[in-house]
Amino acid sequence: MKLPVLGFAAYSGTGKTFLLKKVLPLLREQGVRVGMIKHTHHDFDIDQPGKDSYELRKAGASQMLVASGRRWALMVETGGSGDPDLQAMINQLDHSKLDLILVEGFKHVAFPKIELHRNQLEKPLIYPDDPTIVAFACDGEPPADLPLPLLDLNDAQQIAGFISDWMAQSRPVASGTFS
Repeated sequence: MKLPVLGFAAYSGTGKTFLLKKVLPLLREQGVRVGMIKHTHHDFDIDQPGKDSYELRKAGASQMLVASGRRWALMVETGGSGDPDLQAMINQLDHSKLDLILVEGFKHVAFPKIELHRNQLEKPLIYPDDPTIVAFACDGEPPADLPLPLLDLNDAQQIAGFISDWMAQSRPVASGTFS
């Protein structure tokens, strides 16, 4: 089964995570099972020094799976220093338990995305140079002659509705490749 993949593209400080924290429960209420991929430019560690899993990974385990009755997490040391490959990350998800994959970040990768824009940040627009942007969400005056559906960045209900409509008419690309 191919899954629809939809991203949220914006500059740091726009509120991608803040918005997604409001949109995800709305999608869940609709019965949509969402897988989430979040890109970060920072060196991060979800494991804590002193924990057995951390110590074993630092001792040389290239993959460390931590499991309980409620959740499990797999930490994989990639050895790389560049950006992760989005398709490789999508392939890690269990597609049989999902209806949609949302992606926060990866704004320079070609796949369907909603651009989030806060006018007060005075950042450049993404959509003029990215034909994969499918909608534009802002918190103020939109650009003149906007060729995309306009969404209110502060209206999670509207954005969740757009995502549901988009899913119904989208062509899934999860098993394709991203450039």
